[in-house]
Amino acid sequence: MNEQLPFNNSKYLTIQSKEILDRISKFGNKLYLEFGGKLFDDFHASRVLPGFNPDSKLQLLLSLKDKSEIIIVINSEDIKNRRIHGDLGITYDVDVERLILKYLKVGLSVCGVVFSFYEKCKAVDTFMRKLKHMGIRVFSVDFRRVYGIIEYRKGNNTGGRVGT
Repeated sequence: MNEQLPFNNSKYLTIQSKEILDRISKFGNKLYLEFGGKLFDDFHASRVLPGFNPDSKLQLLLSLKDKSEIIIVINSEDIKNRRIHGDLGITYDVDVERLILKYLKVGLSVCGVVFSFYEKCKAVDTFMRKLKHMGIRVFSVDFRRVYGIIEYRKGNNTGGRVGT
């Protein structure tokens, strides 16, 4: 019995590549995309969507590698607090380094790492220096200063701006 899977991975890659290239041409050959979830080894997506290849997003980027650069964004609080990546059992700084090395190994360009919610902290500053020694550009931004402090109240996840 030949059972057809609900998700056609090759069709997804063909359509997504074409749509992204069309969008790039409409925006002066520069387009910023955010990829949610994992770019490779996305076993959760492949479990819930039969036919989805765990490396589909990576394959999509590889098909566009001559026109793309990767910017990794990490919340500085995750480095400061030594947060453990739940499904990998490693800290977020180790994961960022792992991602950079994997992307470079397959031929993708890593433009830099942005540290969001940055506040001076020994662990974060040490990791930033390590990345610079690897030849990776680092950037930092404290969105709390840019957009004002966001206050979250229990039961009200929409938050509200406080201050300027």
